[in-house]
Amino acid sequence: MKRILPIIFFIVLILPQNFAKAENEYLTQELLSTPQVDEVTIDDDNDIYSQENATDSGEMLFKISEKASKTPQKEYKEETLAQKIFKTQITRTDIPSYLLKDVLTHKFKDGGSIEFFATNRSSLSALFNPHSYSTKYDELTTEVGFFGTTKDKTIDYRLSLMPIPQEGKSYLDNVLSDLYVTYNKIPHHKIQVGRARGQVGVEGGSSTYTLPFVNRSQIARNFGNLRTTSVKLIGNFEHADYSLSLGSSGRTFTSGMPGIDFIGWVNLKPFGSNDGKWGKLTVGGGLNAGHNDFNYTVGTVYVGYKHKRLWTNFEASIADGYNGGAGLSNKQAGGFAYTLGWKIKPYLQIIGRIDQFDPDRTVSGDTKREYTAGVNWFIKGQALRLILNYVFCQNDNAPDSQRIILGTQIVL
Repeated sequence: MKRILPIIFFIVLILPQNFAKAENEYLTQELLSTPQVDEVTIDDDNDIYSQENATDSGEMLFKISEKASKTPQKEYKEETLAQKIFKTQITRTDIPSYLLKDVLTHKFKDGGSIEFFATNRSSLSALFNPHSYSTKYDELTTEVGFFGTTKDKTIDYRLSLMPIPQEGKSYLDNVLSDLYVTYNKIPHHKIQVGRARGQVGVEGGSSTYTLPFVNRSQIARNFGNLRTTSVKLIGNFEHADYSLSLGSSGRTFTSGMPGIDFIGWVNLKPFGSNDGKWGKLTVGGGLNAGHNDFNYTVGTVYVGYKHKRLWTNFEASIADGYNGGAGLSNKQAGGFAYTLGWKIKPYLQIIGRIDQFDPDRTVSGDTKREYTAGVNWFIKGQALRLILNYVFCQNDNAPDSQRIILGTQIVL
């Protein structure tokens, strides 16, 4: 009996307090806006795009680098590298995080810094057709490179390479992923010059390492998911931000200047830059227009909302010719995607998406639809993550099919 009483006392008085504390911390701040000891975060006021739409552009990645150079790091002198990684707590999932940032970051004596990185994103798919079954492994993205900033934070820079050849593509054309510099001295503005991701749509311009699903939506992978060599002006204010770029319509490293390409995007943020009691609402729109053998034009609208555990958005595009990641086309195409997500825990998220694409609006009966349900397990934020997706593919002119996809993501 003497042994039982202390146990009962512990259960009644101690455990409920811990559970209540954990729940209150989560509901109050959702952890996503609370910097962790071993996590690099950025200030909401300086976020050029809404956090749930973090992009590969310089202003995002180099804000992280800049913050890292100013953030004191906790030292584990007697711990191994594996122990450091195991103890690292990363709860934010709106920006890419780096598992080995402490090890791979070098700080210069003059105050600048450079961080090296390596990433991999792969998937294993089970394909179910009406009369067949197959499996497929895809090495989706592998990158190596570095990014950094100068002493006075005036210049940011980034170089990333994709060393693994892509099937059906020229190695030299696609080995260079990013190569650009960003000038930061103008208040509320940045000027970026070089090869970088283009903001054609929100999901189409988002970082590969913040995508909620294994694959992008159909409009994102056809109209967006591209890189271009250009001069880009980026602006960020309390209730609006924008990105305007002018450059080459060639999408590969060696394509030269086949024509002029313009990409513009504007976001309105009615509730301001910071999450508040009403959540974060973003309303945006953009245009991609240019010439490459023929003229092309893509228009996109976007509405996104985030509040505590809830995240949802709607994006629609219409094109009279397009020049995206899937290639150049003179078709009149269009489509939309609606996504809904809910975080059960800071590390566990359930998501769903309705996705429709019409590859040629002048032809009837060729619409493609994808219905996707999934689970994200953020083991270490976006730095170490498992993704499980179920996709039902419904085609007007082809048999329906199903896919189960297991995705892995690691960012070092």
